[in-house]
Amino acid sequence: MTGAHPRHRLDPLIHAPIRLSIVAYLSEVDRAEFALVRDAVELTAAALSKQVSLLEEAGYVTVEKGYVGKRPRTWLALAPTGREALARHLAALRAIAEGQSR
Repeated sequence: MTGAHPRHRLDPLIHAPIRLSIVAYLSEVDRAEFALVRDAVELTAAALSKQVSLLEEAGYVTVEKGYVGKRPRTWLALAPTGREALARHLAALRAIAEGQSR
């Protein structure tokens, strides 16, 4: 066994459907407000917060807190490391779907 199959290039952190949804959504924007991401990927705030914490810990997502007027807001963005990880992950998925074994 050589480990050449493309499945070995899948990123286990973003392979989970919820985290993949978050990263894919963020890949299309510069940054997004937490509530917008929550609604787009159909999660509770608590579930999104947990997943974002894992992605932030890995350096895939950045979290910025601030205010709009007097209301606190949280913005999420895909970090360059996260963009690279998503690109590699999608390339591995494409290779698997196309039946490539290396």
